[in-house]
Amino acid sequence: MSDRRKRVIFHIDVNSAFLSWTAVKLIAQGYEDIRLVPSVVAGDPSDRRSIVTAASMPAKKLGIRTAQPVTMAMRICPKLKIVRGDWDWYRRCSEAFIGICRSYSPVLEQFSIDECFIDMSLRLYRKDPVEVASRLKDEIRESLGFSVNVGIGPNKLLAKMASDFEKPDKVHTLWEEEIPHKMWPLDVGDLLWVGKKTRERLREYGILTIGDLAHAEMRMLERICGHKSALMMHLNANGADDSPVETERQEAKSISAERTFPRDICSIGELDRALFKVACVVAHRLRKGDFRASVVSMFVKYKDFSVASKQCRTSRPTDITAEILNEARRMLGEVWDGETPVRQVGLGVSGLTHEELEMSLFEDPRTDYYREWDRQYDAKMEGNEDPRLKAYSHDGGKQDSRGEE
Repeated sequence: MSDRRKRVIFHIDVNSAFLSWTAVKLIAQGYEDIRLVPSVVAGDPSDRRSIVTAASMPAKKLGIRTAQPVTMAMRICPKLKIVRGDWDWYRRCSEAFIGICRSYSPVLEQFSIDECFIDMSLRLYRKDPVEVASRLKDEIRESLGFSVNVGIGPNKLLAKMASDFEKPDKVHTLWEEEIPHKMWPLDVGDLLWVGKKTRERLREYGILTIGDLAHAEMRMLERICGHKSALMMHLNANGADDSPVETERQEAKSISAERTFPRDICSIGELDRALFKVACVVAHRLRKGDFRASVVSMFVKYKDFSVASKQCRTSRPTDITAEILNEARRMLGEVWDGETPVRQVGLGVSGLTHEELEMSLFEDPRTDYYREWDRQYDAKMEGNEDPRLKAYSHDGGKQDSRGEE
């Protein structure tokens, strides 16, 4: 095995997970395979105000996407098949999927309900990584009835990028020498952690592809997004990533809070106030644990229990409520149509670190005010509990949070 392959990481991603898992269940009950026809998963198939949470490949080819209202999807395809999601079943499928992956390597990091990384560096002596990945892929399909993509690379970034190549049921590699012809021609927005807003800003400067980003001058990138984000994107565009496959949670890996409304709401003002309250709780827990977060996520749950979610990477690790809230507000406009009634809203942070906040030439001049506001909020929080807010941390276990009206 050559030096470049001393570290071998697999990223395994279930193809159209919720729809595939629903299809497996329906096939066992004698129904057709919904993966082969235009179909979607939604919370309540009888309610046309439901939101699409997963779509089949035939549906995607017609232009149907997740987070679309079912009414819009039905206008695109009047004969669209709509089925109800089953979260208990999804958890069982996920556990079975992770179990097979773990049998190939105990060094496993679950990235989400339908994807994981495994470090195969010590498991491939005199073995071809592609052959082993193909065997893993086929075992999951034959044992569990759904397909996965496997990406192979020398680090987590390149393995995940590889798994997003052509789907479904494929194995792809992305070694360092393959970066110029496999990764650099891709749109700059395809690079992990480059969000829609950052993509638009980069394109304004003529950075259209990942290759353009890899060869861009750092001075220009710093003008666009600041030193730390520029350095991270430049390294990633060149395939650099030294993050380990983390198998144990030694301390908190994420913190989140949610609020369920006594009645469904569709007022932007009410929703924004609720988002503000959960942001206060999350940021307070960050500061209490002496953490800063580099990833913000948020979700809205609708009356049919379907969920629309989004996440982004911050320009620097932060524990400032206003910075976290502003990211969540921006993403709200991407996951909510402004009309559909909302039952629950939630916000979370991850990518936690104990490093100090980094000063920046581009820092918001109001930052000192934000920090003082946070200090006063933290002081008031002692002893004031709002039972309507639930917070989660460490391994996802529920804990009562604190908040105020």
